[in-house]
Amino acid sequence: MAEKPKLLYITRKEHFNAAHKLYNPKWTEEENDAVFGRCANKNWHGHNFDLYVTVKGTPDPETGFVIDLKVLKRIIRDQVIDKLDHRNINEDVDFMAGKMASIENIAVGIWEQIEPHLANCDLHCIKLYETEQNYVEYYG
Repeated sequence: MAEKPKLLYITRKEHFNAAHKLYNPKWTEEENDAVFGRCANKNWHGHNFDLYVTVKGTPDPETGFVIDLKVLKRIIRDQVIDKLDHRNINEDVDFMAGKMASIENIAVGIWEQIEPHLANCDLHCIKLYETEQNYVEYYG
């Protein structure tokens, strides 16, 4: 009997620093302050983000890899970190243009940047920590 292929998950952690503010331009300053509090600061605020990118797949029989982690690192760096690190998410990041810079929307944007560049595996999860207490998970 042939052995059933194994589905494995592998995760790469990266880090970036970025500024943003939560502000709905359709609302008054008072409404924004009431909903977003200090996160609506007109002078922005920043975070030290931790990003976990998890892919899933069957290991290649020749290498044993679901994905070569050097390749995954390069995809994450080129498509995400280089665009976000030490940037203003609201003003400098192309894939966030016109979107509220919430951690939820940032995670979705990161997924959309990485997913098309993967071969022979699937993106399983984006986990983005904004603080030690706050993070979001997105599964596509």
